[in-house]
Amino acid sequence: MSHNPRNSLKNKRRIVVKIGSALLTRDGQGLNSEGIHDWAAQLSQVCGRGMEVVLVSSGAVAAGMQRLGRRVRPHALHELQAMAAVGQMNLVQVYESAFQRHGLHTAQVLLTHDDLTNRTRYLNSRTTLRTLLGFGVIPIVNENDTVATEEIRFGDNDTLAALVANLIEADLLLILTDQHGLYERDPRQDPGAKLLVEGNAGDPQLLTMAGGSGALGRGGMRSKLLAAEKAARSGASTVIASGREKNVITRVLDGETIGTHLHAAQGRVAARKQWLAGQARAAGKLKLDAGAVKVIRDSGKSLLPVGVKAVEGIFTRGEIVSCLDPEGHEVARGLVNYSSEEAGRIIGKASDKIESILGYVDEPELIHRDNMVVL
Repeated sequence: MSHNPRNSLKNKRRIVVKIGSALLTRDGQGLNSEGIHDWAAQLSQVCGRGMEVVLVSSGAVAAGMQRLGRRVRPHALHELQAMAAVGQMNLVQVYESAFQRHGLHTAQVLLTHDDLTNRTRYLNSRTTLRTLLGFGVIPIVNENDTVATEEIRFGDNDTLAALVANLIEADLLLILTDQHGLYERDPRQDPGAKLLVEGNAGDPQLLTMAGGSGALGRGGMRSKLLAAEKAARSGASTVIASGREKNVITRVLDGETIGTHLHAAQGRVAARKQWLAGQARAAGKLKLDAGAVKVIRDSGKSLLPVGVKAVEGIFTRGEIVSCLDPEGHEVARGLVNYSSEEAGRIIGKASDKIESILGYVDEPELIHRDNMVVL
């Protein structure tokens, strides 16, 4: 029996699903409430399998255009922001109603690309999304078009979806679009063009097959290929498929050959650890006791404040710090959850004392195991 590479999709634990503007607005004819309810029903089945789901939704500007009777996407920034504000209200109402039918709660999360590049805001966003997933809530993420400036003109939600996949260390990015996937040539010009079923994320040859962007959204097949390349940096594979296919989400996750499957070169853990290990400069140092060294080396556990003897250097939350054993050898490095000043006050203390010492608590760990590489 030949190996089916799609079988691996059955075992995904955490997925990001991105739905494009053309799908959400029926190609500009109005908000696709029926489609949203259908996708929500499929995602409820996915959650029932024990998978965690983050939904990245386009459509705010397009929905606002429809509500205000505008047929042509405006160019003026203030008009785009106004359209997004109006449309976002409509989107949230429909999503909340759709998921409540299945006993699921949703949360609106509006991000700009800045939130995912600034170290502190990156960790804050990551913590919020992971907490929502822990509560069994489906986060619905959109770009914060109402306040974004450069992003609203040059960004796209394919890229945002990839960055969210990086943020939550997703196993799969599923991009639902109005196309069946990536074709070797433009099927509108060549009806005989073949659909690419499998490929490798980041393969430069794929970009030669992509066309331009759509009229309603800011993406296009090219942006989806670039998103797949970004998602692969944290080990996530990508499937690009038609959101108009019946039960497309559940069928993809059942391993059925639908759309284009772009593989990541490395698994999630390996890719993230490689990124952390490759950061050339650590902003500071944490000197660990022997017990903490043993726990992070042998058990793969997080670094707690109680296991740290001293703090060196000046760093802020989200910067990379080195972890040293009692002899001064670097044993690990990772993204720290507290600044050097805060860390200095809580080291040697139990995690349940953090709030009484600092007046608040961000995380019980100084460095979470998912943000640490052992050297």
